[in-house]
Amino acid sequence: MSVRNLDSLFKPRSVCVIGASNRKQSVGRAVMRNLLRTEFSGPIMPVNPKHTAVSGVLSHPEVKRLPLVPDLAIICTPARTVPKLITELGELGTRAAIVLSAGLKHAATEDGRTLQQAMLEAARPHLMRILGPNCLGLLVPGQQLNASFAHIPALPGSVALIHQSGALCTALLDWATSNGIGFSHFVSIGDGADVDFGDVLDYLGGDPDAKAILMYVESINHARKFMSAARAGARNKPIIMIKAGRAAEGARAAASHTGALMGSDDVYDAAIRRAGMLRVFSTREMFDAVETLASSPQPSGESMAILTNGGGPGVIATDALVLAGGVLAELQAETIAALNEVLPPTWSHANPIDIIGDADSQRYATALKILLDDKNVDCVLILHAPTAVVSSDAAAEGVAQVARQNQQQGKTLIASWLGGATVAQARRMLSDAGVPNYDTPEEAVRAFLHIVQYGRNQALLMETPPSIPQAFEPVVSSARMVIESALAGGRELLSEPEAKGVLAAYGVPIVETRIADSPEEAARVAAQLGFPVALKIMADEITHKSDVGGVVLDLETSHQVQSAAAAMAERVQQLRADVKRAGFTVQKMARRPGAYELIVGAATDPIFGPVILFGEGGTAVEVIADKAIALPPLNMKLAGELIDSTRVARRLGGYRDRAPVKRQAIARVLIQIAQLVADVPEVVEIDINPLLADEHGVLALDARIRVQKTDVRGADRLAIRPYPKELEESVRLDDLKLMLRPVRPEDEPMHKAFLDELDPRDVRFRFFGSIREFPHSQLARLTQIDYDREMAFIAVASAQKHARTVGVVRIVCDPDNTQAEFAIIVHSKMKRKGLGRALMHKMINYSRSRGTGRLVGEVLAENHSMLNLAKSLGFSTEREPGEAVVRVVLDLQAAPAAIDGVYP
Repeated sequence: MSVRNLDSLFKPRSVCVIGASNRKQSVGRAVMRNLLRTEFSGPIMPVNPKHTAVSGVLSHPEVKRLPLVPDLAIICTPARTVPKLITELGELGTRAAIVLSAGLKHAATEDGRTLQQAMLEAARPHLMRILGPNCLGLLVPGQQLNASFAHIPALPGSVALIHQSGALCTALLDWATSNGIGFSHFVSIGDGADVDFGDVLDYLGGDPDAKAILMYVESINHARKFMSAARAGARNKPIIMIKAGRAAEGARAAASHTGALMGSDDVYDAAIRRAGMLRVFSTREMFDAVETLASSPQPSGESMAILTNGGGPGVIATDALVLAGGVLAELQAETIAALNEVLPPTWSHANPIDIIGDADSQRYATALKILLDDKNVDCVLILHAPTAVVSSDAAAEGVAQVARQNQQQGKTLIASWLGGATVAQARRMLSDAGVPNYDTPEEAVRAFLHIVQYGRNQALLMETPPSIPQAFEPVVSSARMVIESALAGGRELLSEPEAKGVLAAYGVPIVETRIADSPEEAARVAAQLGFPVALKIMADEITHKSDVGGVVLDLETSHQVQSAAAAMAERVQQLRADVKRAGFTVQKMARRPGAYELIVGAATDPIFGPVILFGEGGTAVEVIADKAIALPPLNMKLAGELIDSTRVARRLGGYRDRAPVKRQAIARVLIQIAQLVADVPEVVEIDINPLLADEHGVLALDARIRVQKTDVRGADRLAIRPYPKELEESVRLDDLKLMLRPVRPEDEPMHKAFLDELDPRDVRFRFFGSIREFPHSQLARLTQIDYDREMAFIAVASAQKHARTVGVVRIVCDPDNTQAEFAIIVHSKMKRKGLGRALMHKMINYSRSRGTGRLVGEVLAENHSMLNLAKSLGFSTEREPGEAVVRVVLDLQAAPAAIDGVYP
């Protein structure tokens, strides 16, 4: 479930309170008091057989005897009563309930189910939605609804807050009220048995009353639903998140460096970035970020100029900026010259721009205007320390005047008027002018970095990735054969040669590696490979070979190999009594002088599923701990972002006599590993360490892969559904061969060319208006889709090496998959060839296969071709008299199935 029946939760017309009470310090009394105090406009019906009236309102003895069906029920009774009450409410017709009761997770019914499971099973037949249990409740000031036992009401506002901790919830509400901060929605998730973060994000993402969404998260239950909802919501409004529980619980046993390096907080961080949200680390920071993002335009770059009337604040701000990874703007020569003409000779002549302690309103305004004209400046931080010479209010007024003019320039302004009561009025003046201001320079710098990080995360949602150079086709069957053989033999860890065989099947460059059971066999294998060789111990019990002297390099003769193998076996026997059987691997030495040792890996997070790791490798990988994590699937852009998130990335670009490495080769390996974990669900951990990288490419020297039996499909365990290659299909229309396939982000240039070539009449039929040019933001939304909730099939015609889009059909499903809205357009020169029918057949079959209830579309009444096509496919039509738009509807569960492969 997702948004179904959530209107009954957030916009109820009537409410009943089960367990309402007159007893002091009871939850039932607090809920009744809150509902009455906010003057909820609908009926409020207390249910309690022990009271004739509660808080002056006539009480009812049981749910069945309520005078009308409540939209929303609030349950304040003991845990054991909840399942029966949910059954009674569902039968009555109630569609939403808030369960404040605690203890349902662990208490059991007589038949062995938990009370929570019994509650959910009671709600399911009636599609009833449940908030909680074990929650504070819900406040929607715009609806005059306080369905909670909070000690104070929420002020009205435009920010929604979704919270998981009831105790922190009340403290946060108290703090927000005392600081004059209001909310559009204040939602306590509690245990989130039914309505969870994904559901609420889906609902609030489309609610115009919520201009931004804040979240306090302890854990996520349904990763894919959460990621889909977050990515969709983040395209419409800022979503800012605090994730509690950042510290690692302790070291865990892992079969690889990747597993040891991977922390759950790192995975959450990767998910937040990928969804286009912003992560913060404190309550104050969260509300500061909301103010900054709401009042500041997104800058085109990341460089800051600091304008100050004192050297000390400027230095503090500079330190905070640079140490946090920010960029101090380098002023243009023209800017320095212009400032020289208007500032005292003693000004700093550099950034930070210290305009001296006696700076008045005019000096602030003039200097600020000059800085805003500098192309190297994306943001100006204005600092002011109070002096007896110049009024703080006057200085603020000078800045405010320029800020109002800057609204057209679109550059970011942030201020920090240092002090207390004496600068309070100045801060209000700046706020009124749309300039966010902060108590300290450090807080102001942090606010700017929030804008920068938010912009980067948003770019991941919108940026068009380049195509993969030399696209690869993995030999999935070869990889599966190796893995199935290991599992059939009762092994979870693949041998090094087996692991490298799997990697080779996915195109990862490897060093040929062979197995030897004895020192004598190792010597023979080495002679066959050719010298020099590397010798390694091979045993399931040994994770890190170098820890037991299990790696010897540059062996030049058979005798050296045999001697080294015998010594290695003896050493392992002494150090590791748990090793039952040890063998050896032999590989030819890879001569890559100057190559960097990197690590590429994958692990399986219990919440988000497979995750990809990249960083600096080698034997000290865990000590260096230079790594970054991303969620699959990956493309060239995302792989590049992953590389750039590490410290080693700067060295990979080359320095002094070191040539830059072939970054595309590293990115390609990351994409290959992401594809492997998507294709083969048995793979739970991968470790390539080291992956050698230089200007010639990459080479995997050592690899470990851990596998487990599973019934889950590979793609189903990913938090983001990967490109569904299985939906690709070749068709022939007349003499033209076409590929019908899902759209990819890399298709944006081809999609733009397709739309630019359309006849204006066809554009009007599709978009209900004329569009001269499609901006990147719109093209990105058309090509970067969430395959879990929407689909777009494009028809691609290939002429020699040039591919072009000649048609597209798309659907967008509601989160409950009950209805999908479709749209279709065919190249103006491809009409009357059956392409529109072929695309519609494919989309109808796809929608039916995923259980979608019905397809709906809106067609201009004059678009007779589309109306005729819809009618021939079984769509019914709906049209109000005088309306220019016809609604077409196809019931997918009742309509006859389309015939696969037949395109009249």
